[in-house]
Amino acid sequence: MFAVVKTGGKQYKVAQGDVIQVEKLPGEAAAKVELGEVLMLCDGAKVTVGTPLITGAKVVAEIVAQDRTGKLIVFKKKRRQNYRRKNHHRQEFTVLKVTEIQA
Repeated sequence: MFAVVKTGGKQYKVAQGDVIQVEKLPGEAAAKVELGEVLMLCDGAKVTVGTPLITGAKVVAEIVAQDRTGKLIVFKKKRRQNYRRKNHHRQEFTVLKVTEIQA
């Protein structure tokens, strides 16, 4: 059985036991999180597609870690204008382990 969930503006195909990396969600490690925006469920040959969401369906996951990505350099330059700006950015993310898919 797998489901397609929407969180953080992105869609993820998840099954029970999967570990996924999503945009930052509030909560500490080992806390339970419910993802209620389920777009599709597939249980063997039975496929349920929402319009746009499936009512009553949810995916329960456990927060494994809260972390940040590696440093991303942001460099701006305009040629022949002596204009150079250098910044950096680290995006925060949450690692989730899917424990249960409820239809």
